[in-house]
Amino acid sequence: MKDFVALYKQLDETNSSNEKINLLKNYFLTADKKDVLWCIALFTGKRFKKPVNTTQLKNWVAEKSNLPFWLVDECHHIAGDLGETIAHLASNNNNTINFNKPLHKVLEEIAQLNDKNEEEKKHFILNYWNELSKDEIFIFNKLISGSFRVGVSDKNIIKALALAFQIPEDEIAHQLMGNWNPFKISLNELLFSEIENFSKPYPFYLAYALENKLNELGNPHDWQAEYKWDGIRAQIIFRNNEFYIWSRGEELVTHQFPELKEITTIIPQGCVLDGEIIAYKSGEILSFQHIQKRLGRKNISKKTLEEVPVCFIAYDILEYENKDIRSFNLSERRKILETLISSIHSKITLSEKIDFTDWDELKAIQENSRIKNAEGLMLKHRNSAYQVGRKKGDWWKWKVNPYTIDAVLTYAMQGHGKRANLFTDYTFAVWHNDELVTFTKAYSGLSDDEIKEVDAFVRKNTIEKFGPVRSVKPELVFEIAFEGIAHSNRHKSGVALRFPRIARWRKDKPANEANCLEDLKKLIQ
Repeated sequence: MKDFVALYKQLDETNSSNEKINLLKNYFLTADKKDVLWCIALFTGKRFKKPVNTTQLKNWVAEKSNLPFWLVDECHHIAGDLGETIAHLASNNNNTINFNKPLHKVLEEIAQLNDKNEEEKKHFILNYWNELSKDEIFIFNKLISGSFRVGVSDKNIIKALALAFQIPEDEIAHQLMGNWNPFKISLNELLFSEIENFSKPYPFYLAYALENKLNELGNPHDWQAEYKWDGIRAQIIFRNNEFYIWSRGEELVTHQFPELKEITTIIPQGCVLDGEIIAYKSGEILSFQHIQKRLGRKNISKKTLEEVPVCFIAYDILEYENKDIRSFNLSERRKILETLISSIHSKITLSEKIDFTDWDELKAIQENSRIKNAEGLMLKHRNSAYQVGRKKGDWWKWKVNPYTIDAVLTYAMQGHGKRANLFTDYTFAVWHNDELVTFTKAYSGLSDDEIKEVDAFVRKNTIEKFGPVRSVKPELVFEIAFEGIAHSNRHKSGVALRFPRIARWRKDKPANEANCLEDLKKLIQ
């Protein structure tokens, strides 16, 4: 546990990717193998059932520190992080206990809490708080509350593992895919065993946004252009009479799209397809807001199946006849795909290849792609293999310019972690009948200096306080950019935005010149 806490602190204190990779490699080579396995699981975002809730933790630390609950709650708002708050309040500065349990043992004991009653959970956690140092309490709190995060990318984890164990990065990436469980597998099995799990997906190939001028890409005939759809990126797996759907976020979502199992009547055994799940009704591709109704649900009702039917748009094939064909060039893979999906079917269709003769013609198609409810285009080199992760050169995403609207800042909330002392989370409104109606929140887009400037404004111009949230004088105007918009019954404004963010601070514009709600609703058309 001590080594893991030390690793976390060292990773948190550096922005250098090379240093992070080196720190990880050294830990992987020196730590207990069971601890290494759990480190990989935690750092790659594996989530486990948390045995206690936030209120219980606050009550117990209030009791331990002899503070009223409201004061603990206020400390949490100020610090912005519950794990850090408890670490300050619960730690015993005079603690001389040398805690030496390994990480995996701590996590195994935490998992057993799910079968305990509340009093037993409280006794267990208080004992840990009494034995641990402040830094160890901080990490322990993150583990028991299910909020563990660390600023290390999957790419860095893969590079470090490849260096430590002398395994190619592509193989490591594939081994880490899927729903493996550190309670049921060893480090050797995870990294070195043959992949026999029939549900296991391949690492997704991701594209960068187009950086070059089109003519710098060379001959347009060397490129395949397709529409970029706003749906759920997914892999469809059909092996050994078993059918699975994996999202790009490595979530098994088969049960959320049960009707797609019909695809097994079209494709043969031993196939893995890459594509997009989209909401599709009466021959029309619907917006992402429709398909959101299918996400995060354990059971999909008959009504939802009827209201939001889906279709899988296949644009690549990664496995055919139980053989990994990712090394084949795109043209070869496309021919196999076209052979498999040669007819129109309600649940699966081929991604359309766009015919164009020169870059100017393609640019005109890209600018009008929203007419088809597409986000833009994808450009893929015809000789490209299907690679691992985000790579430059062979695949590019070329999105249309986002929608924009000028809005007024009405509420601000304190951030988290390193920005807990700043107001960084904002709520925006537009005009409707001479009143401001809130319609979205945005958290990104401002520079550090601009955030400090807005923070100073919020503190000087607060109207009311609601815990960590403050309403402010409606004076600041910002241009909000977003990818899509749809009607919504869940929002007071009647609209919901897709990927809202701050495009720029409109210091040149007074609040009364911000857009109105009708301007927003016109964009839906």
